[in-house]
Amino acid sequence: MVNEARNFIVSSSPHIKDEGTISKAMRDVFIALIPVTLVAIYFFRLYAVFFIAVCLVTAILTELLFRNLMNRKARPGDWSALLTGLFVALLFPASTPWWQGVLATFLAVGVAKELVGGLGWNRFNPALFGRVALILLAPLFAFVYSWFEPLNVYFGPIDVMTQATPLAMMKMGLEMPPLGQLFLAFPGGAMSEVSPLAILIGAAYLLYKKHLSWRIPLSILATVVVLTLISGGNPLYHLVTGGLLLGSFFMATDWVTSPFTEKGKIIFGVAIGILIVIFRIGFSITEGVAYSILIMNFFVPYIERKTSRSHFGKIKAVPVPMANQK
Repeated sequence: MVNEARNFIVSSSPHIKDEGTISKAMRDVFIALIPVTLVAIYFFRLYAVFFIAVCLVTAILTELLFRNLMNRKARPGDWSALLTGLFVALLFPASTPWWQGVLATFLAVGVAKELVGGLGWNRFNPALFGRVALILLAPLFAFVYSWFEPLNVYFGPIDVMTQATPLAMMKMGLEMPPLGQLFLAFPGGAMSEVSPLAILIGAAYLLYKKHLSWRIPLSILATVVVLTLISGGNPLYHLVTGGLLLGSFFMATDWVTSPFTEKGKIIFGVAIGILIVIFRIGFSITEGVAYSILIMNFFVPYIERKTSRSHFGKIKAVPVPMANQK
């Protein structure tokens, strides 16, 4: 038997490497949002283009500002600020005053992400944090709205500007548009709600790129369907209204603010689905998806602790009686 000299390379983990990077993943999510963004631009024209541009620019400037103030290196090429800005824009109607988009994006990028440590350290989904923060701050707008009103831009009339959102129409018992029209394209509500089909196309792209886990969105949607049927509602209308699909496939699956264990993802999704139905049916809140995801973001560390497997070889510590200690 011939002994062969072998060279062994000793290195620290990770030992399994992949070409994927955070910036590539963020870029893919941005690409996945292009279909619904284009549908929104088709319906709302310059209003959508202007509002999205304002949020994108605000996101970049806010990240640069906070990183400079906190003496951290700027990372303009990782797509995280741009993605957050696009998410914030899509969570609002296109007719929203631009300064509200600036404030929501500033809170999302500056407070919810950079102030707590930057990308990977945020406890709550930044875009949803910015959206809900603006809802909670709405009573203050009555005092400052007149200051900004002369600065509002006008690109012409929009037929859907005063139209109730499909979810609000359903709550008020109004005649709903055909289900097929709501699924394909309907100009009502936030820009992200204009086309569930476009959302699903983007989700399919993320599944293809392996950036998306099916457990969370499937758990949310299945829970909403079951509980809506029990309550006597039409689950199909609930699925295509109120931003449920965007929240299920894009927001709740955020890598930082969702559980990493398989069992934890299912628990996380079911809990979000239950809260969504409670908010929609019990409290008649149209932003139930945003509130539900943010509430469960808070419980993610607890879910992970309860669903994580013990380390290999780990044994439970046994306390030693004081009399036996030397």
